[in-house]
Amino acid sequence: MRSAFHHIVCMMAAAALVWIAALSACNYAPAPTGAYDAASATDCLPAISLLDQNGNRISLASLKGQPVLVDFIYTSCPGPCSMLTSKLVGVAKELGPKLGSQVRMISITLDPEHDTPNKLKEYAERLDADRSGWLFLTGTPQQIDQVLAAYRLSRMREADGTVTHMETMFLLGRDGRQRRIYNGVEVKPAVMSAEAEQLAARS
Repeated sequence: MRSAFHHIVCMMAAAALVWIAALSACNYAPAPTGAYDAASATDCLPAISLLDQNGNRISLASLKGQPVLVDFIYTSCPGPCSMLTSKLVGVAKELGPKLGSQVRMISITLDPEHDTPNKLKEYAERLDADRSGWLFLTGTPQQIDQVLAAYRLSRMREADGTVTHMETMFLLGRDGRQRRIYNGVEVKPAVMSAEAEQLAARS
């Protein structure tokens, strides 16, 4: 009798371990490297009008309706910005014709004091980033600081003229709110393009 009871307890314990393992596999799958859950529910596409690389005035709020990938760069950046832009060039290649029709990308300058639309266009052309569906935006310093505040970011100009900033990218939903945050150094373009497509398909 004691042996049978012991056998039943052992079977129940084994079943519980299997159930816990299955639950862990279902609910705790690791996120892709460099991808993190959104940390803010703030509207990241406020009604602020900026200028794109072609000199057109664009209200950020008008970009709602599609998933949007966002990063922050400036044209005289000594290195990190071109790396971020190159990552998004990879995303653009992955998306193909879906860029612009289903997903948009915007790169916002951190140096509005110097980055005119013409400079942004030259930067985009130099890095093979002047593509339909991808906007490079500038504005007044006050406007840029307002936009950065929505992302809980700030910029700081150093004595040598460089601008200190985080190498972070964001995936926004149709409503302009964050769905994903990316470490620009670690994340792979294929991860961002796949998650943007999935979000477009669900929206």
